[in-house]
Amino acid sequence: MKRTEHDSLGPVDVPAEALYGAQTQRAVDNFKISERHLQPAFIHALAQIKTACAKTNAELGLLDTEHAKAIAAAAKRIIDGEFYDQFPVDVFQTGSGTSTNMNMNEVLSHLVERDSGLKLHPNDHINMSQSSNDVIPTALHLSVLNELHLTLLPALRHLDDRIRRKASTLHEVVKTGRTHLMDAMPLTMEQELTGWHHQLAASIARLDQTTSRLTQLAQGGTAVGTGINAPVAFARLFCRQLSAQVGMTLTPAESFFTALSNQDTALELSAAMRTAATTLIKIADDLRWMNSGPLAGIGEIELQALQPGSSIMPGKVNPVIPEAVLMTCMQVCGNDTTVALSAQRSNFQLNVMLPVIAYNLLDSLSLLANAATALADKAIDTFTVRQEHIEQALSRNPILVTALNRVIGYEKAAALAKQAYAEGRPIIDVVEQETELSREELEQMLDPHLLTRPGG
Repeated sequence: MKRTEHDSLGPVDVPAEALYGAQTQRAVDNFKISERHLQPAFIHALAQIKTACAKTNAELGLLDTEHAKAIAAAAKRIIDGEFYDQFPVDVFQTGSGTSTNMNMNEVLSHLVERDSGLKLHPNDHINMSQSSNDVIPTALHLSVLNELHLTLLPALRHLDDRIRRKASTLHEVVKTGRTHLMDAMPLTMEQELTGWHHQLAASIARLDQTTSRLTQLAQGGTAVGTGINAPVAFARLFCRQLSAQVGMTLTPAESFFTALSNQDTALELSAAMRTAATTLIKIADDLRWMNSGPLAGIGEIELQALQPGSSIMPGKVNPVIPEAVLMTCMQVCGNDTTVALSAQRSNFQLNVMLPVIAYNLLDSLSLLANAATALADKAIDTFTVRQEHIEQALSRNPILVTALNRVIGYEKAAALAKQAYAEGRPIIDVVEQETELSREELEQMLDPHLLTRPGG
């Protein structure tokens, strides 16, 4: 069943049960590209913006109070999770996101008429004092702010907490360090995990630092940054309304020309997420190597067995969580490339890649949050240490001779390390045989526990 809707280009047939209208249907017909849609987080933020705009217009005397309340009531239903199936526009659409903005305007118009009997025009009433060119950048900032603070940052802090807790239990575990994947001087596993903690904490700080720019909104700049068709006070009052609604302090952009014409802040957030992904890659990859074996690999830890690892090799168990995290982080890095290239399409007064920037940012926020949680709960929290295997490798590590450089010299130490390798003997036995140092002295000087302390 169809019904006929009209817009400035003429009549359009729309599914009879659809809440959207002509412009949305044109977008559905025109952009049959990916079947990817802007995420619920974006639609949620867009409905919040429409609520704040309606209340601001009423406060300025531009919109009847009853109309504003009807718009806010309809928008609340969307905010509460209803009607997401009424937003069918493909991500790959007009670069300003006008189709998505009009999709929201049309849905709200129909909801208001259905719920209250009021006839409000999608452009004249719902979109009053607005343009897609300031609404969509504002929705981009608001949606990623919501997801950053509600999902990603809490997930990363949860991972950091689990790393610190695990590290605190490992201060007595001394292991062989590795550089270039080759045996190096010893360190404690606590020291190793402390390195992960500080790296992750820096990534969290970088992400948090984007907040001050994400809270600056484009709303009020309308079409090109001059604020055409929006009262001078609109931006300030809008931010006050939206801040009260979402529980964050939001402000008008310092320059609407900047806020509309580029997406550098989105790019900054994307780059910070790529850095966080790189941090997770480092941790996940270290866990894979440390878990490798269990007989012919490094075998320092044992990750929790979560599922059979092979369809042909019985008993094989693989590091599935680190591998899943690695793949997730590769996708985040790919998303960042898309955002970086899209941010470069900021021609004159408007960036024209807004939907794909928003989609990829929200995708990365969700992916990283889920990956961090999985890594924390199903890898960091649950791995066990193979103490005997660690001690066996450590006791035969010729690189411990580094501690004797000041006593016997670098060249003599190198020769003894090579001899220990060649003969397959513990370095302490070789040094005792080839120097005048006593066993007691060597046990003190080559004690791996002492060598993990500052200054050796």
